[in-house]
Amino acid sequence: MRIFLAGATGVIGRRLARLLRDARLEVTGTTRHPAKTSWLQAIGVTPVVVDIFDADAVVRAVAEARPDVVIHQLTDLSNAPGTPGYAAGQEANRRLRIDGTRNLVQAAVAAGAGRIIAQSIAFAYAPDEGKREESDPLDVAAVPPRRLTVQGIVALEREALQTPGIAGVVLRYGYLYGPGTWYDAPPKPPSLHVDAAAHAALLALDKGSGAYNVAKEDGAVSSARAIRELGFDPHFRLPTRLAQEPAGLA
Repeated sequence: MRIFLAGATGVIGRRLARLLRDARLEVTGTTRHPAKTSWLQAIGVTPVVVDIFDADAVVRAVAEARPDVVIHQLTDLSNAPGTPGYAAGQEANRRLRIDGTRNLVQAAVAAGAGRIIAQSIAFAYAPDEGKREESDPLDVAAVPPRRLTVQGIVALEREALQTPGIAGVVLRYGYLYGPGTWYDAPPKPPSLHVDAAAHAALLALDKGSGAYNVAKEDGAVSSARAIRELGFDPHFRLPTRLAQEPAGLA
């Protein structure tokens, strides 16, 4: 199976890249930074440097890879909450989720890829009582700055799930913690270890359809559907031989 992993040197992407190669899959991985291609090559991933906003370049990159599955693990969140640059990052991430996702999905269609797996979030639901399930509405009435996040998610999920010719899976991740993230421990519900996030994408290569909550059972969302249909395990951790964070990729 051939995989096109967009965002292969991101927080989830670099964990997922190692899982995919460990499964002996043929992987092409993207990065924005030429300096990061050597690490991808070292783990057996074919690197491609591409600007996700350059639609023509994305089409060429995906076509050359000839993937069976495209995995979207792209984000643009360089600054943690409460730090300088965080607000600007929210707008940049919104643009990536809207314009970047559209470019990637259209490139997948043009290349004949039949399946796309996309990173979403499990904390964009409209406020209500009890655990949020996938059928519950997103918080489209949110006020800024949360509105930026929700707008990006709505656009991303629409592209991944409603594009003709594509079987789409959307993984609604909780707040990430673990190696390479902003948090060493669960920050707040819903939360998810980065290893379990990567593993969920691996599981979805040939299983599932539609949106899935992918988070710890900490009272915020129900991940029952992902557990039942994908085999998701919130306790999954990378084997020691795969788990070490590479230097220079943070």
